[in-house]
Amino acid sequence: EVSVKVSAEALKTEERCGNEVASVPEKGRIDTIVQTLLVEAEGTQQTVSHNALLCPAEGPVEKDISLKLPEVFVEGSAKASLSVLGDLMGRAMKNLDSLLQMPYGCGEQNMVLFAPNIYILNYLQSTRQLTKEIQTRATGFLESGYQRELNYKHDDGSYSAFGKSDESGNTWLTSFVLKSFGGAKPYIFVDPAHIAQAKAWLASHQQNDGCITSVGKLFHNGMKGGVGDQVSLTAYITAALLELDGNTTDPMVEKSLVCLKAAVSDQLDNTYTTALMSYTFALAQNQDMRAKLITHLDKIADTSGGNRHWERAEASGRKTDSLEVEMTSYVLLALLSGPSMPGFGLDYSTAIVRWLAQQQNPYGGFASTQDTVVALQALAKYGAATFSPEGASTVSVSSAGGLNMELTVNQNNRLLYQEEQLKEVPGDYNIKAQGKSCVFVQIAMHYNIPPPPDFSAFNISTETLGKCNGTKKSMIVSVDVRYNGRREETNMVIINVKLLSGFVLDKSSLRPLKNDPTVKRVDLEEGHVIIYLDGLIQKETKTYSLAIEEVVPVRNLKPAVVKVYDYYQSSDEAVSEYSSPCAESRYKTFL
Repeated sequence: EVSVKVSAEALKTEERCGNEVASVPEKGRIDTIVQTLLVEAEGTQQTVSHNALLCPAEGPVEKDISLKLPEVFVEGSAKASLSVLGDLMGRAMKNLDSLLQMPYGCGEQNMVLFAPNIYILNYLQSTRQLTKEIQTRATGFLESGYQRELNYKHDDGSYSAFGKSDESGNTWLTSFVLKSFGGAKPYIFVDPAHIAQAKAWLASHQQNDGCITSVGKLFHNGMKGGVGDQVSLTAYITAALLELDGNTTDPMVEKSLVCLKAAVSDQLDNTYTTALMSYTFALAQNQDMRAKLITHLDKIADTSGGNRHWERAEASGRKTDSLEVEMTSYVLLALLSGPSMPGFGLDYSTAIVRWLAQQQNPYGGFASTQDTVVALQALAKYGAATFSPEGASTVSVSSAGGLNMELTVNQNNRLLYQEEQLKEVPGDYNIKAQGKSCVFVQIAMHYNIPPPPDFSAFNISTETLGKCNGTKKSMIVSVDVRYNGRREETNMVIINVKLLSGFVLDKSSLRPLKNDPTVKRVDLEEGHVIIYLDGLIQKETKTYSLAIEEVVPVRNLKPAVVKVYDYYQSSDEAVSEYSSPCAESRYKTFL
């Protein structure tokens, strides 16, 4: 932010003002206006996180981190910071209301503002670190999230992404709400009727073989795997019911487990489903099935670099893959939700946690909503299992450019978020931890890039028509999007249109947009128009248009970015930009 200050002052002078002598009042001689301008770099912001979980109990631990910028980036946009925490959950705790830099406009996304509070409160309570201040803040988020989620409830007790504007409730989201409301009961008032109605609705969709039918739009495509939606969905719902009350003799749970046992004997070729079932059987206290699934998963784990995680063949490799984070977290939950298995002790889990810690974004979340919820649940469980109320460590940071900095983490400040800005970008940094307690260190780098020319998952292009005559300039921005990926249909898709500087949305243009059957919701957030789509069908081009008008003339106007991405596989994305046709004659205009 840049502050522009303008002052007008009455000064004493011998010169006459017409025929009169100029007088200076005793009060009101100076009038000052301060206007704050938000200056943003053009292009798309990229965030690169370098994370390290350093445990120096057996001797000093070092890590070298090199900050490198791409060949093409927006000059002046690069910045970096280093942060140190003594607690694995500290970063999420600091950013409970902003774990993801993503929109929160539907019933499932609202729950990512809700569920992590439960895991953090449980963790702090079990480790005796819960303060009145943290409890008040977290329960405040729980209360507001609870009330907001009821807006997405149907009359039959189910929930869906957009509430009653959807044709029916959604089995997957209803079970997510069910377990989260149950988990929140120790901290806020939750009407038991909401939980009972949700469970009754889910039970009405259980088949004779115990599997649960998928009803409503299943946004989460990770459940559409090789063993079919029903098995993954049934495993998820069964885990939700067991998290709710742990009752393995519940008739609905018993029937579901019959369905899942049949699936295990059938095939284990889908890693996501296998990981999810390993957690479900751990909660069901079926140690034989748990051991069988974890042993199978161990054989296909990626153990490069001393870490451990599970991969997805379709992952782009460009960014953190949300499904890889989610299924790796399910394995960690399975390991921590039952008696220790030979060869799968805390050392085995620590290698998983190291990998998960490296995927965490600067806000404490991960790539998308479900991976954030499941990963934080798993990390909180691991944190509670390995918590030690003793020990302190010193973190030393040095750089090739002469930086020398020292930060101390002890039991009094383990939840304190210590952050320092780094001036050398690009630059090489050495981080060294000494002491007895583990520390979580992150260097986050932000920079902007112009839209890259090629994307494989999506295509996006823009066209602008401008009315440039007269005092008030206006234009129509048309966005063409197309999905080119491997799947027949995407998950929920977000189109994010940034408005040009000095322009606002003509809200009358929202009416035809909202009437489009593929558009589920449109939000206006801080100079961005967020369009929620049910999904895009492979190889089918869709066009969406907005009208914008100028309210403040801006000289040297930079292009604005338009981005499309799959909400639940955010590495599938494409970016374009548009400019004002009134500034450049090569664009089309209308009179």
